[in-house]
Amino acid sequence: MRILVLAPHPFYIDRGTPIDVDILVKALCELGHEVHLATLHAGEDRAYEGLTIHRIEAPKGVGMPAPGFSGAKLKCDLKLYKLAKKLIKKIKPDVIHAGEEAVFMARWFKARCKIPYVYDMDSSIAQQMTEQMGFLKPFGFLFHAFEGIGVKGAIACAPVCHALADLAKKQGAKRFVTLHDISQLDVDSLAPTGWLRQKCGIGADSALIVYCGNLQSYQGVDLLIDGMKHALDSGADVDVVIAGGEQDQIDAYTAKADGLGIGGRVHLIGRWPADKLGDLLIEADILAAPRTKGINTPQKVFPYLHTGKAVLVTDLHTHSQILTQEVCRLAPAEPEGFGRAIAELANDKEMQKSLGLAGKAFAERDHTYNAHKERVQSLYSLVADSIGR
Repeated sequence: MRILVLAPHPFYIDRGTPIDVDILVKALCELGHEVHLATLHAGEDRAYEGLTIHRIEAPKGVGMPAPGFSGAKLKCDLKLYKLAKKLIKKIKPDVIHAGEEAVFMARWFKARCKIPYVYDMDSSIAQQMTEQMGFLKPFGFLFHAFEGIGVKGAIACAPVCHALADLAKKQGAKRFVTLHDISQLDVDSLAPTGWLRQKCGIGADSALIVYCGNLQSYQGVDLLIDGMKHALDSGADVDVVIAGGEQDQIDAYTAKADGLGIGGRVHLIGRWPADKLGDLLIEADILAAPRTKGINTPQKVFPYLHTGKAVLVTDLHTHSQILTQEVCRLAPAEPEGFGRAIAELANDKEMQKSLGLAGKAFAERDHTYNAHKERVQSLYSLVADSIGR
């Protein structure tokens, strides 16, 4: 089929949703489809046989749009709509595959041009809007209603986790295949060398925790640092390395750690490239995902688990919908409880080892690229049957 993918975010950059889009278009191309990706001006090109990337012109004054809703994003969306309209006339796609707010563009094109669309649910738009802008919470029912229009109009939905699959069903999805996030690490090539301890001045006896990702508030870095304070006060010998974020965020979290008197144990090293992720994660004793908001499972937990290292996450539904205490440490999403879990893991090397082995087996069973490609094939088999292809 000829598929027009609408990606209303920078592509390609090392961030959750763009990474998901990258493995989607790679799988679609390998399955023999002709893929046209309409995306923003920012990001790097990717080269797969069968893929053509179409970019908007950069809106005046807009560089790299940040995650979430913003005026810059609205400017980009307007240009993306105009680009998609031109492409539909030119390439005449069989299907539109739309992510995030682009689903509303796809819904419009379905009504006007009779082109079916797949709704790629990497997150809940309604949930994100009300969480990011608290003053919109009274209008949450309205955002959910609009999101439901996008779901009902789709020929199929592709939620990224069980919670979003449940939401799609509740909102009237005709059919769906859950495209779980995956690990793309080549774990057999990874081996710790001690470079991270040396870089940060961390002693050999200290348990080393690593977090890698953006430093937006929902990621729970505040919880991680507050938990570290409780763990260190209890006598645990532990350091944490935090990779990611913009300079103002790094400065703020450095000041927070210093203010708590644990600056020497909290090391912020800035952004880390996705293609070097394994080199960072393999140096850890414990990998942390302290997310405090959201319903989708964070992508980072799957490469975390794949390394064979112990993984520590909050016990919120964002994690517990797919993870259990058998494969990782689920801890309360409040400083004292999270700190207690840090201390317990830091002091128990046997627990670290057993959780690491179980987590790796879990990731290899259902969260690698081959499993993802099979799910994409199942999704587009449903689509093909539905449109008589």
